[in-house]
Amino acid sequence: MSLHLDGVSVHYGSGPGRHEAVSSVSLNLAAGQIGVLLGPSGCGKTSLLRAVCGLEQATQGQVRLGGQVLADADSGLHVPPEQRQVGLVFQDYALFPHLSVADNIAYGLHALPRAQRRERVQQMLALVDLAQAGARMPHQLSGGQQQRIALARALAPAPRLLLLDEPFSSLDVDLRERLAHEVRAILKQHGTTALVVTHDQLEAFALGDLIGVMNHGRLEQWDSAYALYHRPTSRFVAQFIGHGVFAPARIVAHGGGYRVETALGVLKDIADQPPAQGVADHECEVLLRADDVVHDDDSPMMARIERKAFRGAEYLYTLRLANGEPLLALVPSHHDHPVGEWIGVRPQVDHVVTFDKPSRGCGPGGPGAKPG
Repeated sequence: MSLHLDGVSVHYGSGPGRHEAVSSVSLNLAAGQIGVLLGPSGCGKTSLLRAVCGLEQATQGQVRLGGQVLADADSGLHVPPEQRQVGLVFQDYALFPHLSVADNIAYGLHALPRAQRRERVQQMLALVDLAQAGARMPHQLSGGQQQRIALARALAPAPRLLLLDEPFSSLDVDLRERLAHEVRAILKQHGTTALVVTHDQLEAFALGDLIGVMNHGRLEQWDSAYALYHRPTSRFVAQFIGHGVFAPARIVAHGGGYRVETALGVLKDIADQPPAQGVADHECEVLLRADDVVHDDDSPMMARIERKAFRGAEYLYTLRLANGEPLLALVPSHHDHPVGEWIGVRPQVDHVVTFDKPSRGCGPGGPGAKPG
């Protein structure tokens, strides 16, 4: 079932101490899509999730699920959480330790006849690939298995929408991404519309059809993982997603289009995306991702290695050009150069993203992003 948020805000407190946790957030999820809210602690993503399920009241805007309005601040409408048919999965699983796995899943199915309840429990156990675990107790399961049981319990009553709040935060790092892929497959198989809160980018990329990056209560960008990485629309998104630097650049007219000149070299023409006002000799900054900079021994452009971080198949090199500008580069790990060495580099930028300089009044989250 589709989810629509239109200008939703959430405030805490009143008077001078009133705090706006969520500010005018609008987003859409089609039926069966998985959305992810991503951002640092305190950015408002959990408050927004609580407004969707009804645990917090929206102080502005409207929440709709399918054709039903769940909350409308203008009219004062607020459907109670228990009437929204929304499932919840928490980061601590919230399984009942004194009930078996099967009884945990059956907890929300009291309205069904016993035979149907048993059948539904077995369906859910099979869905999460734990068909033989029904008689076990929660403490007999691994963390990943407990999370899958929590998911099965939330899906058992066939909710119209499933909300997951930091579902993998208590698991080992190596398990999180794998389980995120498993949960995505389960939700897709079940055809469930879901909204997930996380602060982990890899989880967000593994789970989401659409991902929203939040900052200080505002939704900076609601887009695919690819677009967030390659076409960020704000400085905050560009800084928060992936690794990169903002390099001084100049946009110049060229052959009926435009190109971006940097200390690293001339980047590709951006004729399909006219840049900011006053294009001739327009000073700007260009986002250079670590994968936009290629190590090339034959390149005349040299950079000094200042730091290196081993990432298994790759090193993340922190570099500095002769003019003092910093760069990042991902280099295959068999190119094991010592710190202090000068290596050849060249740009290989498929997506040119420029921003007005901060001195022009465009700080983090401000206008000026010009993907090319």
